[in-house]
This record gives sequence, structure tokens and C-alpha cells, in this order.
Amino acid sequence: MGVSADHAARGLHVLVVGGGGREHALAWACSRSPLVSRVSCSPGNPGTAALGSNWSIAATDPAGITKLARSEAVDLVILGPDAAVAAGVGDALAAAGIRRFGPTRAAGELETSKAFAKRLMARVGIATAPFKVCREPDEALRELRRRDGPVVVKADGLALGKGAFVCRSPAEAAAVVERLMVMAELGDAGRSVVIEDCLQGDEVSLFAICDGERAVMLPPVCDYKRALDGDLGANTGGMGAYSPPRVAGADDLNRRALAEIVTPTLAEMARLGRPFQGCLYVGGMLVGDRISVLEFNVRFGDPETEVLLPLLADPVPLLWGAASGELPSPLAAVAPAASVGVVAVRAPYPEAVHAGGLVEGLEAAEALGCLIFQMGTSAAATGGVEVGGGRVLICVGTGVDLPAARGAAYAGLGQINFAGMRYRSDIAA
Repeated sequence: MGVSADHAARGLHVLVVGGGGREHALAWACSRSPLVSRVSCSPGNPGTAALGSNWSIAATDPAGITKLARSEAVDLVILGPDAAVAAGVGDALAAAGIRRFGPTRAAGELETSKAFAKRLMARVGIATAPFKVCREPDEALRELRRRDGPVVVKADGLALGKGAFVCRSPAEAAAVVERLMVMAELGDAGRSVVIEDCLQGDEVSLFAICDGERAVMLPPVCDYKRALDGDLGANTGGMGAYSPPRVAGADDLNRRALAEIVTPTLAEMARLGRPFQGCLYVGGMLVGDRISVLEFNVRFGDPETEVLLPLLADPVPLLWGAASGELPSPLAAVAPAASVGVVAVRAPYPEAVHAGGLVEGLEAAEALGCLIFQMGTSAAATGGVEVGGGRVLICVGTGVDLPAARGAAYAGLGQINFAGMRYRSDIAA
């Protein structure tokens, strides 16, 4: 369903739920749309405040978000983080008759339960690593004793992108099981685990905008999860990303993903009475001639969104159509042809970091043509922006090809400074 003449005439009011870099990028993309007259974010960050209104309601407060959407005459609510989906914000908005882009809690189980997702993949024939769901520590240890070589242990629940452990041996995996299931390092998320084979191949992030029955694919992205150059160090929420991917068969990825993964998943979710509406993020690995699914997420990725959106014209008609249950024709990617984003963190991220201290050079980076999306920042009492978390910001460069985009991103980062600043030097290298 396209935007009505009445909505188009007065302009849409869009509310983005969340406060990180992904939400800053979504707010930025909406603010550029000729269909949008007002952008709000809740809770937002200093970057989103420059684009519209910030509100102090938590992304995990369904009643508060619904009340805000009603009182401010919001036309479209976009759910950002997985926590908002898990909290039932989509359900509350649906019950209130408010148009939203993002799934219900039941449909969101594709991400909130790795076990649910893996069983669905197996049921409908989607390629994925052989696996075993274990609900007790003894069961997990028995499964590990029958294996040799590398293995992956995943917490079943949400873990802020830090719940997957690639283990070189069953002994290393047993230690992870102890941490997750006995010591409860990730709380309820690790009460049950998925143990699966360790696949080898090129990873790629694929994004489908879904209206419950059909989907439109967005440009694929490659991201970097390890903290240090050379894919060393601990897992993080993401240290950078680029598009288009440098993988074999990249031009055919979306066609294959739609046919082999997304369409069967949507059909099965509809059959289960959990129609999926929103962004289905497929974490895939190219293994032989197949795209093997590592995981599903039920929202835009972070930092992939910050790299993806600058490659599109106006995404608002697509988001509106998905939220209305009727997707428009596919959006074409537009110039620039390539995008690279590099995340700047405060050391010793991903370990806990202290907040505070000014972030300098943002305007200088933007003057070079870079896009700066704030991830973990807060407004400084004396003006400006200060560090508010481990991942502080992402600097995105665009260009006619990846080398040009990469050069722009790193040139922009060279203008930025804050205490303890660190970033990977090998994004899209």
C-alpha cells in the first residue's frame, strides 16, 4: 500500500524506537525523504536530536511508546533494537492500531530463540549447520564428548551479539557450557544452548524487508565482529562493515537468498500463525554452492544499517508498504555504488568502559563528506558530545567503488578524537 494522498500532502511523522547508531541512520534516512515532515526518536541520542525530537521513553516500554505514538500523531513507528521486539512493543502498537515496521514478539522468536530458528530451518530445508539443542549442562557435555574438532556453542536467548562462541576443541566448548549454563554469565539467555558444527566460508549479511507474505531484498553487506585487526580478539557488536561484498557470486546472492531462505521462512511463519513483518536479517555463510544460515535477526543490523542506508534512494515507501501489508516494487540501489563504515570504540571495549570525555572533530569529518552515526554518546553538559558507551560512533564513507569509500571513511576518522579511541584498520581492506 502506497502512502495516501492525505499522508503525502501533510507529510509523515515517523518515530524510530531506540538510541544507537542503527537508529541514528534510520532517522537520517527518514529525514531525507520527501514523504516525511517530522522525525522523532525514543530515546534517541545527540545525533538524532539534530534531526528532530528525542523522547525519554525507553525502547523496551510498550505502553510508553504506544502512548507517545498516539499523543504525537505518529504515522509510522520503526522498531530498532531486538530488545524492543522482545519486550512486545510491536504487539502493543498492533493492538492500538498504530502502523509499525517490526515484528510481534511471537514472530521475533526467530531471533530471540536460536533453538526455534534452527528447528524452523531444519523443518523447511534451509541450509544450516547440523545442531543439537541442549537444555541441561549434562546433556550439552554428552553432546560435546561425541564430537571432535571445532564446534560452535550459542546461547539460546538474546545476548547483545555476544552469545556465539567458536571453540577450537570440545574441551574449550565444555568451558563455555560451564560459563553459560552453570555460572549463568549471560543470565537467562544461556539457560539452554545450541551446539553446532563449525562451518568454514565467507560470511555475508542479507536483509529482506517483509510484509508478512512477500519480501524485497536490500543490498548485501559484509561485517566485522572481532575486536582487533586480522579478526583477532573478542566478539563485539560489530567493528565495521562494507557493501557490496567481495565474495564469489555476490551478484546472485539476493536472488538465491530470497528463493532458498526468505520465502520458505515467511511461508512457515505464516503457517505457524506468526506472520513476519519487518526486516529479516539473514546471517549467512557461503559454503560450497549453498548459503548456509548462521542466524536470523528480526531487525536491521548494527553497524550494517549505517552502511546500507546511504546506498538507497528513499527507503520510506518500502518501510511503509511493509508495515501496511503491501510491499511496493523493489527499491533500486543508487549512486554511490559502495559504502564502508568503521566503528570507533573506547578501549578496552568489548570489556566495560567508563563514560565521559568529549568527542572532537565530528564537524571536520562531516566536512570531508563522511556520515557520522552516533552509537554510544550523550550530550555534554558544556555542549557538544561525549562518550557514553563502548562503541562510540561509526564513520561511513561512500564512493564509486570500495577503495574510494574506504579511503573516505578512514580520512573522516582521522579528524575525530576522544580519550581511549581505537578502531580496526583493516575494514574492507
